[in-house]
Amino acid sequence: MIQASLYRREIKGSLKLLIILGAVMTMYVSIIISMYDPEMAELLDSYVEMMPELMAAVGMTAGAQSLLEFMSSYLYGFILLIFPMLFSILRGNALICRYIEKGSMVYLTAAPVKRRTIAFTQAAVLMSGIVLLLAYTTGLEIGCARYYFPNELDIEKLIFLNLGLLSLQLFISGWCFLASCFFSDAKYSIGVGAGVPVLMYVLQMLANVGGKAEKAKYFTFFTLFQPDGIIAMENQALLGAGILLAGAVLLYIAAILVFSRRDLYI
Repeated sequence: MIQASLYRREIKGSLKLLIILGAVMTMYVSIIISMYDPEMAELLDSYVEMMPELMAAVGMTAGAQSLLEFMSSYLYGFILLIFPMLFSILRGNALICRYIEKGSMVYLTAAPVKRRTIAFTQAAVLMSGIVLLLAYTTGLEIGCARYYFPNELDIEKLIFLNLGLLSLQLFISGWCFLASCFFSDAKYSIGVGAGVPVLMYVLQMLANVGGKAEKAKYFTFFTLFQPDGIIAMENQALLGAGILLAGAVLLYIAAILVFSRRDLYI
């Protein structure tokens, strides 16, 4: 189902963006984990108390009782949501729609390879990038935690947490890929592929603030990703991650079918 030479070429095309995003995430993750010591943690908590609505909007809360809870509060509400999502938006558009817009798709479809194989290969490239980015993040978190605070991190629960994050990011990437397969114009592909996840995140920010805006949580898929619930191994949180993963599978299947059956004016 995968065209090997195309897969290798597109993975190579993903490396620059992966390295850039990985470097930025390295900086944030290492800094945040190093700030777990009592004095720095109290400083961050004081920011939460001074700007409760702003900090709550990006999922940051005070009073973490463990290193993993501290990481969940300060990394999993913004940093580890936005940067992998950025990868999905940029690469999702480039893998299909950009080829169609530039007229380059003719070279791919002219080869003795089925359209479904091309679409599946490009989907595999996008999913591989997300997996690589989050696998690197997981290793980085474990390495930093062991360096700064040996034996403080619950690695098993961290892995469960990052599997939940992977489900969310695969869902987002599936949506971006579907938009790329549906549209022939990059401005529409990016507009829909990026616009919906960004809107969903804004709604999640509003829901995090609380009050009347809390009802916004019913209109965003980010609600299904519940870091604290996953850490506590709550059934509802695990179910939410499972729904996101199932949704990701459906989105990728839909994208491949759309590309396989559409008319391409190339």
